[in-house]
Amino acid sequence: MSKIKLVVNGFVARIELNRPDKLNAIDVEMLDQLTAIVEQIDRSDSIRVVIIQARGDRAFCVGADINEWTALAPLDMWRRWTRDGQRLFDRIAGLRQPVIAVLNGFTLGGGLELALAADMRLAAEGIELGFPEVSIATVPGWGGTQRLPAVIGPGRAKQMIMSGQRISAQSAERWGLVNEVLPRERLDQRADELAQQIAANAPLAVQFAKQAVDGGLQGGAGATLEALADALSAHTNDAQEGLASFRERRPPEFTGN
Repeated sequence: MSKIKLVVNGFVARIELNRPDKLNAIDVEMLDQLTAIVEQIDRSDSIRVVIIQARGDRAFCVGADINEWTALAPLDMWRRWTRDGQRLFDRIAGLRQPVIAVLNGFTLGGGLELALAADMRLAAEGIELGFPEVSIATVPGWGGTQRLPAVIGPGRAKQMIMSGQRISAQSAERWGLVNEVLPRERLDQRADELAQQIAANAPLAVQFAKQAVDGGLQGGAGATLEALADALSAHTNDAQEGLASFRERRPPEFTGN
């Protein structure tokens, strides 16, 4: 069976981590499958919202599969494991569509990094979140050291990363790490409600709003404005005149429209 499942229902795409016997620990096969799914979603004009969830009732994701990365040589870990994971999580964070992570259980290490790549996080009561990497002499490698401070501030981010201690869902909500904490039986329903509320709005306005927020927070305002300006200017009357004059080999007559 596929370790990553994709189900599209109307305007909403659901990505499901499907390795509950291993607490949804991420291996190379899962990275590859998730990369292909994210690329498919990114190309879709019909998908308006993405939900990332997990099979099982114990864990959303406990991070990278230790047996996978400890078997790699240092250069292979850098080339194949760390950089592929970083590119994938950057791709998730950069999706045009809003992404909601549904945290139904332990959310640790790479699992928390996956959740941080989402735009919003809903958590079940009683779960724990954390970065345990320092306890095995490593550090978060899939964007956690960058995204966590952006969400909860550098002081609390350092506390979580340097202590390796887990925090409760309630603390995560208080710190701004998760948007809402709900009874487990309400979690999926609330994710559906939020997804439908977003999907009912004008999709381009939602996507532009996401780009504007992310561009300002991540110091990429210039690139965001460039992309939006390029898309807008390419469909003006002057742009049509520019193309026509080029093809007809004559000077353009621009009107400012």
